[in-house]
Amino acid sequence: MRRIKITVSTAFILLTIGTKAQQTPDTIAILNSIFPRGEKSTANENFNGGVAVNRYVSLSDSLNSTMALVTFDAGVRTNWHIHPGGQIIMVMYGPGYYQEKGKPRQIIHKGDVIKCTRGIAHWHGASPNGEFAHLVAAADTRQAEVTWLQKVTEEEYNGVK
Repeated sequence: MRRIKITVSTAFILLTIGTKAQQTPDTIAILNSIFPRGEKSTANENFNGGVAVNRYVSLSDSLNSTMALVTFDAGVRTNWHIHPGGQIIMVMYGPGYYQEKGKPRQIIHKGDVIKCTRGIAHWHGASPNGEFAHLVAAADTRQAEVTWLQKVTEEEYNGVK
């Protein structure tokens, strides 16, 4: 009986986290207890502000992939960048923004999964209204994990064409 209660409780927590319902501090606390955020850094030339990164799979693990939880402060985003092997972005809480070169900026929410094709320039990050977190996986990292490009302009961030 105890096993059934644990399974039902776990399913409820995962469903709560996976829905697109409004985030609460409790939801964020549950998420951080499952996937703890890393140490916050404000000195990274590839982001415009504070991010916390917790790497679960690194290049040194010899798996030809990487995986990390990245938590962005409000308004913080990556520079434009390319993953030669592609990238998968699983939004844990948000909302946030995602844009591929030549396409309009998208608003992304908790539960969204973005499959960024290999070699496509893109950026992602938090809206101006609050934290944003995603699990990211880079595939086929034999060539390189990421190639960093220029900073995202304010016009690009604000979705202005």
